[in-house]
Amino acid sequence: MTTEIADGVGFRSRRGPILIALMLSTGLVAIDSTIVATAVPSIVEDIGGFSSFPWLFSAYLLAQAVSVPIYAKLSDVVGRKPIILSGIGLFLLGSILCGLAWSMPALIAFRVLQGLGAGAVQPVSITIAGDIYTLAERAKVQGYLASVWAISSVVGPTLGGVFASLGIWRWIFLINIPLCFLAGWMLVRTFHENVERAKHRIDYLGATLLTVSLSLLILGALEGGQAWAWNSPVSITVFAVGTLLLGAFVLAERRAAEPILPSWVLSRRLLATTAFISFGVGAVMLGLTSYVPTFLEGSLKTSPILAGLALAALTVGWPISASQAGRFYLRIGFKRTALIGISISVAGAAVLASTATSPNVVFVALACFIVGLGLGLVATPSLIAAQSSVEWNERGVVTGTNLFARSIGSALGVAVFGAIANAIYANGPSGGADPQTTVSASAAVFVAVLVSAVLTVVAVIAMPAAQRADSNTPTDAKATSAPVED
Repeated sequence: MTTEIADGVGFRSRRGPILIALMLSTGLVAIDSTIVATAVPSIVEDIGGFSSFPWLFSAYLLAQAVSVPIYAKLSDVVGRKPIILSGIGLFLLGSILCGLAWSMPALIAFRVLQGLGAGAVQPVSITIAGDIYTLAERAKVQGYLASVWAISSVVGPTLGGVFASLGIWRWIFLINIPLCFLAGWMLVRTFHENVERAKHRIDYLGATLLTVSLSLLILGALEGGQAWAWNSPVSITVFAVGTLLLGAFVLAERRAAEPILPSWVLSRRLLATTAFISFGVGAVMLGLTSYVPTFLEGSLKTSPILAGLALAALTVGWPISASQAGRFYLRIGFKRTALIGISISVAGAAVLASTATSPNVVFVALACFIVGLGLGLVATPSLIAAQSSVEWNERGVVTGTNLFARSIGSALGVAVFGAIANAIYANGPSGGADPQTTVSASAAVFVAVLVSAVLTVVAVIAMPAAQRADSNTPTDAKATSAPVED
């Protein structure tokens, strides 16, 4: 028997099973980004490789970031469903292999495979949401997806700590197996597309040049000042070769029949400004997530759990405001909503920067919550404005470019904020991270975060009034949801 369920955004709506599947898929990426950190000591104790463990995070981030534009383009060519299912499959295979890893180099290699899967899952999930929900509904859906990150910021480290304490750290990765199967099964069962079949020419040269050039540039940003000095021959070579290959990519794209990253993505003012906004959001997020726990633990000697909870206020504020963003942008427009949001984020960053010299857990948590509230009103309207300005066959590229810009902002944020903090640590007593030096370094980073937020204001001001290209219908013409069968 087929049961007709009233349309809406909730889990009980006809599109509810797809929303649950998208949340599960997003949860795979979100939990994996937080669950590993607390288990690092147990992993190193078991398989060794202490000096290499930072690559568990860098390799994953690098693979995810460089693959996003490619998956985004492919989702516009062959459809969303095969790409997201392929991403879940890669993530599943990577998780199984990580759970069986026999050494740190093997684990790092398998984390790359996980990152390649995550590079498909996150942007395509958001693109599907843009396909099947109306303009009025998309903000609430983004709130649902953002809530997954809020939950994961608490559940991930907790689960990682539990598995590590029980001596079963491999289950950090093996737990993904049933979740991958469940998410994939729900997508296969409920999400259906009507993709127009046509002959396409895959831009293999562009994909290769983009992947290699971005890998080198992001690698240089992540490892500069850490694995090697900024002015070292290795650093100069990495950036030089990466820049040359990126230039070759630009030239190749001009001749490609179907370029991986079309020139119109950055030539259209709305898309360019929303990409820069996403870049700023990535930098602000990275600055807080990287240094708030270190700040509290180093200055006040708080426990990692308490420091993590203070930071979690950031991911709690984001979904709250993201889910309500639709009420604002439907009345006052995308640009004004984003201006309100970035103003709130600037205020929160200012509170954090001005109180950093007198560390207080409550003030830090409050500042993070305020920044999160603001970012939810910036990231969601700017992304939806970009998505709504294009048709189905361009929406994947637009979504991927937006999220890729956020990844680049995070990577460069790592480099800039790390350089600022390391310069202060180097001049501290014996070059150590004593409480006062930690306060000074963190305060400088928080000022840099404030500057990043202020610069993002410029991008929001430059953002034009968005004109929607797609219709305000319950589902996109290319994608439908299947009825739930009893």
